[in-house]
Amino acid sequence: MHRILFALAVALLLIAPPAAAQEPPAAPGVAHSTAPRAASFTLRTGISQGRMVFIGSGGDIDGVVNPTLMVHEGETVQITLINGEGAEHDIVLDDFAARSNRVVAKAASSTLAFSASKVGEFIYYCSVPGHRAAGMEGRIQVMPGVRSDMQAMAPEIIRDPADLPGPLEPGPPRLVKVDLSTPELIGALDTKASYQYWTFNGRVPGPFIRVRVGDMVEVKLSNPEDSVMIHSVDFHGATGPGGGAHFTQTDPGDAKTVSFRALVPGIYVYHCATPSVANHIANGMYGLLLVEPEGGLPRVDREFYVMQGEIYSVQASGTQGPHEFDYEKMMAEQPEYFVFNGAVEALAQRHPLRARVGETVRIYFGVGGPNFTSSFHVIGEIFDAVYQGGSLISPPILGVQTVTVAPGGAVAVDFKIDRAGQYVLVHHALSRAERGLLGYLIVDGPENDAIMHQGPAE
Repeated sequence: MHRILFALAVALLLIAPPAAAQEPPAAPGVAHSTAPRAASFTLRTGISQGRMVFIGSGGDIDGVVNPTLMVHEGETVQITLINGEGAEHDIVLDDFAARSNRVVAKAASSTLAFSASKVGEFIYYCSVPGHRAAGMEGRIQVMPGVRSDMQAMAPEIIRDPADLPGPLEPGPPRLVKVDLSTPELIGALDTKASYQYWTFNGRVPGPFIRVRVGDMVEVKLSNPEDSVMIHSVDFHGATGPGGGAHFTQTDPGDAKTVSFRALVPGIYVYHCATPSVANHIANGMYGLLLVEPEGGLPRVDREFYVMQGEIYSVQASGTQGPHEFDYEKMMAEQPEYFVFNGAVEALAQRHPLRARVGETVRIYFGVGGPNFTSSFHVIGEIFDAVYQGGSLISPPILGVQTVTVAPGGAVAVDFKIDRAGQYVLVHHALSRAERGLLGYLIVDGPENDAIMHQGPAE
């Protein structure tokens, strides 16, 4: 009966017309407390890829550049700013009339606090002249309702789809250093379930790596001492033995380094390539590498990072409590869950994509797999341009409804937002939405009835 009711709920979501500024509903079965909570974040100032930035410190945002801060309506939000490099800085949120004191020396700190009194997406930035334009700007997302109990079961492993570096400036080839670690950890699979993930840098997917054609990429892979498994990394965008896996088979407590030249522009998957390779991928060890062409890609207003994967657990889909990997189900290609960014409905309840009417959007989409091809579709949108197969050398194809992406493949899709509402990200084998493969793109702004409205044409 539970599965039938859930199927009906998913069907209604997929056919319902989007409403302006609509927020994602609570996940089925989540009981909410009525008491608002506190949300605390620490940001350190620093330099990344030649830009002045805020860098997250601790928790889900650790090491993330200009992280999106996720809070819930009614929470008291506290942000501590630490000066990381010695220049003068502050942090300002105009929408909440909140401003820190300026920190004027290295290691100096200041804290601001405010109440998240309204739902939506808001900007925080440094108000020192020139610093915001130089890169010191991030977002805070205020979700409706109170925080769910998702993290009571286990820490979150979801990669925020907005967590990716921005476009690169032109210039001669350079050396790009990438640090990857391979923690094995128990993370939240669902609101009431956990799973033993293997990860790159503690998130699924791993970090979005962005380089230019001609760059030399130096990757240091570190395997923590408490790992059980050997891990490695295979870059589909690298030329050489195993895509780097030949040189990076890394025992627990050890580290290996591989360097490769980014020869061909494109959007490429990377993944662990230690036998059983499919096992490592199924447990979360995959990510994307973007090799920008000469001159870069056409600029868009928003970029997002989404990957599809599969979870093969002993426990059936919907079971509460700890879940364990099932090798036989993986070999039989019988997953219990399909997921975007590592967890059930990760891009619906926890990390929806957000944009505004009139903006252009690019989604970098990849399939970790290890087994199933995706038919990626955004319900209510048409892709203006598709970089098929992840190729950035061939011209994109135009006006596409659904794009096929094979396991180990990637694509970029561009489209412009013309009408406010809630749009649904799916694999168009729609029964898989019942097993967790569902996301939202929430668009604020005018509804534009000339494009679509309820009722007769006139």
